[in-house]
Amino acid sequence: MADDPYTLLGIPRTASEQQIRSAFLKLAKTSHPDVNPGDKKAEERFKAISGAHDLLSDPVKRARFDRGEVDATGQDVPPRGYRPGGAPFANGDMDDILAGMFGQARGAARARRGSDQRYTLNVSFLDAARGAVQRLALPGGGDLNVQIPPGTESGQTLRLRGKGQPGGAGGPAGDALIEITVAAHPLFRREGRDIHLDLPITLGEAVLGGRVPVPTVAGTVTMAIPPGSDGGTKLRLRGKGIPEHGGQPAGDAYATLRVVVGPADDALRDFLREWAPGQAFDPRSGLPKE
Repeated sequence: MADDPYTLLGIPRTASEQQIRSAFLKLAKTSHPDVNPGDKKAEERFKAISGAHDLLSDPVKRARFDRGEVDATGQDVPPRGYRPGGAPFANGDMDDILAGMFGQARGAARARRGSDQRYTLNVSFLDAARGAVQRLALPGGGDLNVQIPPGTESGQTLRLRGKGQPGGAGGPAGDALIEITVAAHPLFRREGRDIHLDLPITLGEAVLGGRVPVPTVAGTVTMAIPPGSDGGTKLRLRGKGIPEHGGQPAGDAYATLRVVVGPADDALRDFLREWAPGQAFDPRSGLPKE
């Protein structure tokens, strides 16, 4: 059983949202795997405090935990009448117990939780990377506003509490379970929390260097190209990948240079015919002979 999330974060049950966030960030600085490489215990501590933060930073989840409806992992607590390791009480058994304890008549209706509903939702690459709110049209009419967290991946299932089928006899509604499909992007590729792209540059920018605009998931930034850069050179833009969210640090963006000659004029052709490098250079010298 997971530890109490309030105890894990070292905060009182009356803690504010800011106190929850501050406590998590303070603990994350010493428990993050990047600070403790290879330390399995630190990794487990970080997972535990991340789970506690995820639960308590969500007002709905926190309220359900405080009411005893979910456990410290966010999972629903088995309904009353459930015997761990065995089958639920038969209707007659439970009715007899309730009648004996509360004087209720046998056969009285019992509250039942509504069933969960499953949906699929197509999300653009940038909305999944940056986070967004997207509307989901329901088959029977109506819609749901779905909060897409930053860094959402294909195959991930989002849960909307209480948005499933209504409960019976005053019982709680079920949940909406939404499986996400992320569309491909013509420029960006994702690897973990990092974003990769191919960046075209001119022959002059490759030889002389310069500052060029680079698109990222957060918008266009300017990057310096070192003089004498070859095609295939990979340059990093720190923190320009998937944004920070839920205790996860921001990823990086990697631009792989692709030299594009473009239309060559007579002056460039004449220069190259007359130009001789200061020393012999064979770019194919490392290729196998056979």
